[in-house]
Amino acid sequence: MAAPQAKAGTALALDELRVPQGGGWITTAREDALARLKSMGLPQRRDEYWKFTRPDSLTQADAPQAALFDDGDEPELFGSFDRLRIVFTDGVFDAEASDDLDLAGVRIESLADAAAQDLHWARDVYGALEARGQKPVPRPLAALNTAQARDGLVIHVTGKAARPVNLIHRHRSETSDAHVHVVVKLDAGAELTLLENGPGAARLNTVMEVDIAAAPRFLRGRAPGRDHERRAATHIFARLATQAELKSFTMTANGVLTRNECVVEFTGDDATAHVAGAVMGDGNFHQYDTVFITHDAQRCESRQVFKKVLRNGATGVFQGKILVNADAQKTDGYQISQALLLDDDSQFLAKPELEIYADDVACSHGSTTGAIDEDTLYYLRSRGIPRPIATDMLVLSFLAEAVEEIAEEALRDEINARLSAWLERRRA
Repeated sequence: MAAPQAKAGTALALDELRVPQGGGWITTAREDALARLKSMGLPQRRDEYWKFTRPDSLTQADAPQAALFDDGDEPELFGSFDRLRIVFTDGVFDAEASDDLDLAGVRIESLADAAAQDLHWARDVYGALEARGQKPVPRPLAALNTAQARDGLVIHVTGKAARPVNLIHRHRSETSDAHVHVVVKLDAGAELTLLENGPGAARLNTVMEVDIAAAPRFLRGRAPGRDHERRAATHIFARLATQAELKSFTMTANGVLTRNECVVEFTGDDATAHVAGAVMGDGNFHQYDTVFITHDAQRCESRQVFKKVLRNGATGVFQGKILVNADAQKTDGYQISQALLLDDDSQFLAKPELEIYADDVACSHGSTTGAIDEDTLYYLRSRGIPRPIATDMLVLSFLAEAVEEIAEEALRDEINARLSAWLERRRA
C-alpha cells in the first residue's frame, strides 16, 4: 500500500504516507482519513477485534507475492446474467474491458474521474460512513483505504436500475497492491443489485460505503475468485433510512487470508438488513467475518447468518455484534454462526455478542461447531450413494441457510453451482 520502499515484512510507515492529489472535496476526506489512521495506528494482534488473526501481511509496506491463477477454462461467474460489467485490473478501472457506464436509473463514474472535480455529490458520503463506523470499534484498514484509494466507483441510484451492476476484479500482477473504494447513494424508492467477483490483486483492500435513503432496496453479492495465495481486507459501511432494505451475501472459498468487515447502522424506522456468508476453506486458509449492527430506530430487523465448512487445517472466524440503543424499541435481531469441521486439524473461532438497552425487543444469537453427522451419512451410503458424494450433499445442506438469504433465485442457483464445483474438485 503506497509507501516508500522497505524490507519485506516491514510495517507500513504511517508518518511517511501522503494522500493522492485530487479535487478539494476528496483531498479533505483523504486527509481526515489519514489523520484517523495515524490516531488509531495499524491493527495489532493484541487488539480485541484482531486477536484471532495476524494482521502482519495486511499492514506491511509491500504486498506479499501471490501467484496468478489461470481461470480461463472456467465460465465467468454471473456470466449468464444480463448485467453491466465494470472491470478493475489490479485495482485500476479498465475502461476498455468494461461496458459503457450508461444505465437507466443509475449514474456511474470512476472514482478517479470524480476525484478530479472540485465539487461532487460524493463528498457527503465518501469517508463519512467509514468515519461513523470507526466507533466503538476502530477499523484502521478502512481508514487507510479512504486515505489512499486512487480508483473505484461512485454510483448514484435515482430509480430502479435497469439491470445489475457487476464489478469484476482481475488479478494480473503477482505483486499488485490495490485499494478500491466504492460509494453508493440510493435515492428514495431506488433499487440496485450489485455483484462483485474476482480476486482483485495479490493484496486487496476495499471499502464500500452505501447510503440508503427512504424505502430503497440494495442487494449485494460477492465472490472473491479462485486465486489461492491472495490476501484481502474488505469493508462495507451501510446507513439505512426509513423502510430501507439491505441484503448482502459473500461467498469465500479460496485465499490465504480474507477478512470481511460489515458495519450497518439503522437511522430510520422499519428498515431491514440481512448479512450472510458461506465459506469453504481448505488447507492454508484463514477467513474472518466481523459484523457490527447498530439499531438506532424502531421496528427494524437484522439478520446475520454465517456458515463455514473447513478442512485440512483451515481456520474460520466469526465476530458479530448486535447493539440496540435505548430508543430502538420493537427491534428484531437474529444472529447465527456455525461451522462444519471435516477433520480434526481445522478450527472455528466465534465471538457472538448482544448489547441491548431497549426493553421491547426480540434478539437472539447462537454459535455451534460440529462434524458430519455419521448417522445421516450412513443413511445416504445405505442408499447406494458413495461416501464423497454423500459428504458433499451434507455440506451443501449445511450451507443452505446462508445461501437462502440471497434474494434472487437465479443468483442462489449460481452460487450453489459454484459451491458444488468447489466440492467436486476436492472430492477424496
